[in-house]
Amino acid sequence: MNVRIIKPDETLYEGSAKLLQLPGTNGLFEIMEHHAPIISALKKGVLRMVLNDGSEKTYDIRGGVIKGQQDDILIMVQ
Repeated sequence: MNVRIIKPDETLYEGSAKLLQLPGTNGLFEIMEHHAPIISALKKGVLRMVLNDGSEKTYDIRGGVIKGQQDDILIMVQ
């Protein structure tokens, strides 16, 4: 899936990933390829990505919003 993670003043990541683990306001949740459309608020925590090559990236975030549709994921964080 295509993932873009942005802050108000910069792009943190733009590329592909096969799994996202996010700190939702009601607890951690995961998104994989072909996930149903989603819009959700995020709270302070760690955003974890598993890239297509199996490597991982993590970002400490202070909150944000995720919007996902048809394997295009946009995550806006603070």
